[in-house]
Parts: sequence; C-alpha cells; structure tokens
Amino acid sequence: MKIGSPAWCALIQDGAGAMGITVSPAQAALFTRHADALIAWNRTTNLTAITNPEEVAVKHFLDAVAPLAHIPKGAVVLDIGAGGGFPGLPLKVMAPSLSMTLIDGVRKKVSFLKYVIRILALSGIEAHHIRAEALAREPGMAGGFDIIVCRALASLADIIRLGRPLLKPGGRIIAMKGEISETELQAATPAGEDRPGTVHRIQTVAYTLPVLELPRRLFLVRIPGPAA
Repeated sequence: MKIGSPAWCALIQDGAGAMGITVSPAQAALFTRHADALIAWNRTTNLTAITNPEEVAVKHFLDAVAPLAHIPKGAVVLDIGAGGGFPGLPLKVMAPSLSMTLIDGVRKKVSFLKYVIRILALSGIEAHHIRAEALAREPGMAGGFDIIVCRALASLADIIRLGRPLLKPGGRIIAMKGEISETELQAATPAGEDRPGTVHRIQTVAYTLPVLELPRRLFLVRIPGPAA
C-alpha cells in the first residue's frame, strides 16, 4: 500500500466511517498531501516513528479525527505539542470553521507545520514556536481557548496544569492517550471541592482504532464555567 493510493484513501474513508465520521475525497486528498510531506520531512527532521502507510493512516489520521464529535463548530482550539500536526491539522481539515492554533517547543517541527498549512492552503490556522507555559503569559492568550487538544503529551495531571490557564471558563481539555494507570488518573482527579464550582471533572471516552484494533482513550476535562 502506498500513501495516496486508492487503497490508502479507502482505508482512511472506510476507517473513519466505522468511527461514525465521513471523510470526503477532497479531505482524503488533503490528508495525502500532509502524509507525503510528513514522510519527506521525516528523513531529516524527527517528526514521527510511524512511517508504514497503513499505520500512518490509522495511528495518525484516523486517531486525529477521533475527538471531532467533542469539539463544537467554530470553536477556538489550541493543539499543544502538535509535532507532525496531529491532531490539529486533520481536525482543521475536517472542520474548517475551527480557529486552530498549533504550538510546539521544537522549531523544526513548527517549520514543518507552517509548510503543511501553506501547501494545504488552509486559513484560520497558525503555528507557533512556543511552549504552553510561555503562551499563557502572552497578552490575550490566557483564558483564550474553548478547547485544548493534545496527544501523548504528558501525564494527565501535567496536561491539566499546562492547559487550564489557557482555557476560557467552561472550556475543555481533550487529552488523547492509550491506556493509563489508575495512579495517573487518580493524580489528575480532584480530591475534594474546596471552593464550589472550581473543581474540574474528567470523563473517559474509550474508542478503538479500526483495522489495527488498537484501544484508545479520550480524557475530557471540563473546566468550571457557564459552558461546563
């Protein structure tokens, strides 16, 4: 199987369909351009250890679109640690109304992200070389996002610590992970409610990546506020 071949695009479309998501031929073509660039840049820039075409389709693109149902149309979204563009770039392709910001602490990765944004001719999306802690100190950035997404970034407790200052009241963190230990989950779960209305809530959504039958989890962290 080759990236961009009819079989590869069918894998994307059929796999997404099994997840209840419709990927159009035009969107599959944009995924192809992203994947081709990922493999080309990966020869000189460490973007991914996943290079097998089937695994690229499933572990990167199908996994990236899994949070789609949990992101409202028109939301202002931040992808922390975007790396090769996942999940932020595929989410933007699938939902053009999103206002998407990608950040990463590695400059070469951000150069790649900017390149893909350009070749896909996407608007309403930008990439920045900055860490989440520093972004929260930038004017107008604290409390500026409806949704924060991240994949395999850090422990759940650390993700909440990094993301919370950047979220609007009532916002949501969507942390994408595989299986995690009970210890990690407990460390991220509030022990009590010292001030009413201030404690976040965590919902776990299990899903399986089709074809490879890989178990995955979305951890939806709701921050108190009007939309929570």
